[in-house]
Amino acid sequence: MPTATPARDHLHAGREALASGAWEQARASFDAALALDESAEAWEGRSWAAWWLDDVARCLEGRERAYRIYRVDGDGRGAARMALWVGDDHLEFRGEAAVANGWFQRAERILEGLEPCPEHGWLAAFRAHLLLGHDPVQAERLGTRARELGAGLRVVDLEMFGLATEGLALVNQGEVDEGMRRLDEAAAAALAGEYEQLAPAGWTCCYVIYACERVRDYDRAAQWCRKVDEFSGRMRIRFVNGTCRAHHAAVLVWHGDWSPAERELVQAMTDLTAVRPFWRSEAVVRLAELRRRQGRVAEAWDLFAEAERHALAEIGVGALRLDAGDAAGARDHLDRVLRHVPVHSATNRTALLELMARALAALGEPEAARPYVDELEAIAAAVGTPPLRASASLAAGVVASASSEHESARRRLEDAIELFARGGAPFETAHARLELAVVLAAVGREADAAREAAAALRRSDELGAAGQSERARALLGRLGRTPDGRHDGPLTARQVEVLRLVADGLSDRQIADRLGLSEHTVHRHMQNTYARLRCRSRAAAVAGATRLRLL
Repeated sequence: MPTATPARDHLHAGREALASGAWEQARASFDAALALDESAEAWEGRSWAAWWLDDVARCLEGRERAYRIYRVDGDGRGAARMALWVGDDHLEFRGEAAVANGWFQRAERILEGLEPCPEHGWLAAFRAHLLLGHDPVQAERLGTRARELGAGLRVVDLEMFGLATEGLALVNQGEVDEGMRRLDEAAAAALAGEYEQLAPAGWTCCYVIYACERVRDYDRAAQWCRKVDEFSGRMRIRFVNGTCRAHHAAVLVWHGDWSPAERELVQAMTDLTAVRPFWRSEAVVRLAELRRRQGRVAEAWDLFAEAERHALAEIGVGALRLDAGDAAGARDHLDRVLRHVPVHSATNRTALLELMARALAALGEPEAARPYVDELEAIAAAVGTPPLRASASLAAGVVASASSEHESARRRLEDAIELFARGGAPFETAHARLELAVVLAAVGREADAAREAAAALRRSDELGAAGQSERARALLGRLGRTPDGRHDGPLTARQVEVLRLVADGLSDRQIADRLGLSEHTVHRHMQNTYARLRCRSRAAAVAGATRLRLL
């Protein structure tokens, strides 16, 4: 047992303060220790106090000084530990991946030949973190190594963070049930205070909420957000609070609570700009998505451009292009992005697959869209969350509609509406209703189409989704309806189009071929026309429409 000295007393007090979240007190204790003895332990402790106080320069200074002293003293474990954290700081604070990799390589070389120790496990965990987005299979292997080393060495935070890494890697591969079980356990351990180090506890919380958002399990995300918010507030962990705000805002956006979501995102951007500017993009991309839904298109473009390297920005740009009617631009953009997201990174592909299927359908290429729908449906079946199944049904319905498979499209879109509504997603529900209205109008069920479009318009107006409201109004206009779904004229644009061809002497079959409809749909349009003009024959309908100057 080390001999008690004033310097060691200060070191002990500093560690106690770090454990309780008293960052200023910790810094003062380590400063007092350094005034008596410039030990590696004191510099390491001071670096952590600076880390929690978001003082990047002094954090790096402390870590690098500790690293050099550990090297001089021949303490390989201590030097490797500091090299790992210096690398991570360059990555997380400054986005300097090359510098981070250099320090990770240095740690790996220092650890060569040493007996298995926690630093071997942390090296595996850091490596896994870099691979989670594009190689979750290898990330899972490294997470397993970290977990097993932690369990064998009885280092709980290493074991649990390894478990969390495995969990997120499994979720990214589409093995959601097993992955979420691991993440839930690791997060419970982190929030219960089992982690010796607080930084991995914060990361674990970010992992579990990120995984929830990735598979659209928003109820689970809301539960963990509340717990993490309590924890970060109690421990005065500002950056975790900031990123948690961003993720919580995504839950609010999904549920249609856009005003509180906007407040959360603006506050998160302010907090993260001050304390972790590299992480600011987590709030920026989610605010951009909210702006897209609100129809504030120019702002959405600017925000996505600000965070252009973020995966959610890539998705958002594709959605903006599709919203603007630039289906070809959306297809080309999404094709480029999908080429760089491997198939085994399943849940990272879902939103891209949905948008690609919709873009190809809009281009009149439903057969080209089917492989994307098939992949999306396979992932949704494996993941099993209602929102993801709803998105797959929506994409399948849109593609079926583009193929004039109207009955199949109707069923798939009705499924999407039910699943979105069950998941409390009003914007998505309204979108699916609009797509269903298009299908119903195509088969001549204009009253039903108007009812769906009017419902979509009401909800979009309530949300403040200007772009979606505009599309709903345009569809109601084409159906000859007012915003509340009532008749706004004697005939719809499609009925007039059909009746002009009747006046030219074409049969129902010829009209169907000319317009790309089924003969049954043309017959339904004519029956609706008779009812609107209060007549019983084709000749009378043409005569009545002529008198009304519709032809």
